[in-house]
Amino acid sequence: MTPAAQQLDALGERYFRTQHTLEPFNSTLLGLSEFDHLAGDPSIAAGDAAAATFAGILGELAVLDTAQLSDEQRVDHAVLTELVSGAHGDATHALWAASVSGGGYVSRQGLIFQAVPAMTITDDEGAERYLARLEGIPAVLRALAARGRDEAARGRPSTRAGLEQAIAQITASLSVDADVDALLDPTGSPAGARLQEQAADLLRERIRPALEELALTHRVLLAGARDDEHVGIKFVDDGEAGYADAVRRHTTTTRTAGELHQLGLELIDELRGRWAEIGGRALGLTELPAIAARLREDPALRYTSAQDMIDRCRTALTTAEAAAGRAFGHGPIPPCTIESISGADAEGAATAYYRPAALDGSRPGAFFLSTAGAAQTPRYDCEALTFHESVPGHHLQIAAMQQLEIPRWRRHIDTELGAFTEGWGLYAERLADDLGLYSDDLQLLGMLSLSALRAARLVVDTGMHAFGWSRSRAEAYMRENTTATESEIRQEIVRYIGWPGQALGYATGRQEILRLRESSGLDLTTFHGIVLGHGALPLTVLADLVRRGAAG
Repeated sequence: MTPAAQQLDALGERYFRTQHTLEPFNSTLLGLSEFDHLAGDPSIAAGDAAAATFAGILGELAVLDTAQLSDEQRVDHAVLTELVSGAHGDATHALWAASVSGGGYVSRQGLIFQAVPAMTITDDEGAERYLARLEGIPAVLRALAARGRDEAARGRPSTRAGLEQAIAQITASLSVDADVDALLDPTGSPAGARLQEQAADLLRERIRPALEELALTHRVLLAGARDDEHVGIKFVDDGEAGYADAVRRHTTTTRTAGELHQLGLELIDELRGRWAEIGGRALGLTELPAIAARLREDPALRYTSAQDMIDRCRTALTTAEAAAGRAFGHGPIPPCTIESISGADAEGAATAYYRPAALDGSRPGAFFLSTAGAAQTPRYDCEALTFHESVPGHHLQIAAMQQLEIPRWRRHIDTELGAFTEGWGLYAERLADDLGLYSDDLQLLGMLSLSALRAARLVVDTGMHAFGWSRSRAEAYMRENTTATESEIRQEIVRYIGWPGQALGYATGRQEILRLRESSGLDLTTFHGIVLGHGALPLTVLADLVRRGAAG
């Protein structure tokens, strides 16, 4: 290994440890366990220290002699530069701290409810990590309360919408009997059972009181919160610069907010012909307002129960697994389970999401569904959701990545390169159509509905955060241009309010993957081998690899 390659590897490890120490709950969700003893530090000082470390890594990457690197190591260099740049922007601007919510993956509060139940205890070391994390949670909750007060005093108050969601999440958690609290789930294993009483005492005596204190702080902060006319991050100090960084972070392109806004408008316009085509076949309707009204209002298009929801998605997953060989050249796909979201985690959670398998094999990859309101949930997008989250979407992509000979700091990637990971998930919905996996025209209409939702995200995310749209204007745009129900629209818009820029990755990534597939002239198996054969990538790096593969 050349000196430059050794330096690159060392810089990757420094990034890896800094990032996962700063955000250890995300590490748990990615299947890592080595940071499970940590509960994080949401303080300004911790963010500033991490930003300084990332700045130093960027400086060293900029002067590293890439001539000493192999082609694959140059890919590593480009990926690490993008990862560190994004992490530096996140730590510097800390948009999450001015966007308090209960949202999955972004909310420091919400991550507790999402990640702790996902922990697995298989031995004494795992038990000690779990106990150490529980012991650290009260301090984190108190630090979050202090951070909220500090941010408001610095001209960065959170939104009323996000604070109300955060309060609802804590309320839901505290309403459950302590003996069955999801934070105690890891003690259900044989190796964790010995901690059950100690963990329950920690929950009752320290964690729940700290949650009550945090909820009280949220309620106090409501008085000075940004109202629904000012939900965009542009309305807080440094918000415009922070959003510009977030756009770069979540798209891995140089496109501006204005360009992405326009792309969303164009994609919505392009869908009009398909609404008429598929709506005509499925429902005998060709105009979007009529199609949307039918999809939103017809009770026959809802699931009958939570089990019905899970069963239909499991059938779609089985269909996709059987067909995967036609588009992918690798071997058997590891099993993917389908699990229900409930309790506090359901407050602020997406309708569906994927959680990778644990590295130690203690838990498989899982496609999570919010089943609490199944009887009010549309079933026409069941297959598209399944293809996105499982096969050929996130589960297949992440399982393929785990088999690659790449540095470990590249092996555990999700939202850090969301334009690739979420772009692939959205591309998987379209690929399923190309492979003929949708069972009928109604499910094809569901695919189209989700495509419209992701295109609308480009419009409303930039609309609120870059151009100052109100919450009601964003909701109106979604209502007029998608088939989402009122509850889905409210949930989606609150999600975008709490996570500026993240929603931009889906359609941006999908469009780039489709463009590269068309321009490369490669067959599906070869093309997918290139796209998935190097792990998650910035879109610019992906484009270069596909061009080289097509030329070679």
